[in-house]
Amino acid sequence: MAAKKEDSSKEKKPSKAAAKKAKAAPKRPAAKAAASKGKKPKAKPKAKPKKAEAKKPKTAMEPAKKAAKKPEKKVKEPAKKAVKKKPVKKAPKRPAKKPAKKPPAKPKEEVAPAEKEEVAEERAEKPAKKKAPKKVARKEPELTPLLVFGRWDLTGIEIRDQGLARHMNLSPTFLPHTGGRWANRPFAKQRVNLVERLTNNMMRTEKYTGKKGKTIQVVKRAFGTIERRAKKNPVQVLVEALENAAPREEITRLRFGGISVPRAVDVAPARRLDLALRHLCRGAVTATYKNKKPIHACLADEIIMAAGGDINSYAIGKKEEMERVAASAR
Repeated sequence: MAAKKEDSSKEKKPSKAAAKKAKAAPKRPAAKAAASKGKKPKAKPKAKPKKAEAKKPKTAMEPAKKAAKKPEKKVKEPAKKAVKKKPVKKAPKRPAKKPAKKPPAKPKEEVAPAEKEEVAEERAEKPAKKKAPKKVARKEPELTPLLVFGRWDLTGIEIRDQGLARHMNLSPTFLPHTGGRWANRPFAKQRVNLVERLTNNMMRTEKYTGKKGKTIQVVKRAFGTIERRAKKNPVQVLVEALENAAPREEITRLRFGGISVPRAVDVAPARRLDLALRHLCRGAVTATYKNKKPIHACLADEIIMAAGGDINSYAIGKKEEMERVAASAR
């Protein structure tokens, strides 16, 4: 038995020369080699069925991966129509402005070093000024002008007679009533409003003496009547009436050896205004006697007639009479 085993081992072991030839020869596929030898090729073993893998839970990244794998579909864009471009008109070029000539720089005056030191010392001595905070300008409320009795303005009144202008006080006021503030003072009449002076002169009879409130209502109603009839500011009409009714000349009596002789003299501006106001108010009061007209209507008539220079006015008649007598006594 031992001899047989040795023989089989000898048969199995090839020689070294045969091994080198086998390496050098090209390898043939097993099927072709078997066919050439007349042997049948061995059948491939069947693949074993894979075990069903456990389904993994889907994660949030899987749909993103699937979306990345899908190829993007190319959308055909519609062909753009060729649009004809309109020729653009170019604006004409403006001529370039010439740069303004700068004035030649003045040569700097040389400063001595001693002066420079003095200036530096002065600057060092002066303390640095703190910047004051900017003040915000506040808008002041617009004040409405004061109107006489709340209806008529005194700012736009024109005075033609310059002699009477400085004696007519037309300062804005609502109610012309100062309560006797300027009474018994020399030359204090100029500070009283013109409408108040007319009111004071109207307090003449027993009906209106000392009754300032009642007289103010008379003047107010008279102004309303003047505005309706003349269609002007009643204060302007009053000023025109005073200018026409103020006398320029009057007479005074001089004694010569026990004989009084009348002489013509000029009237002072302050007295001219006093006489004009007195004659206007006296004419209004006298017009109420034996007359059914109320006093405010009589005052309105007197002022309107005097403003127009009507000879039927009491004030105009008095003025003409005084000037006529003065002319005969020259």
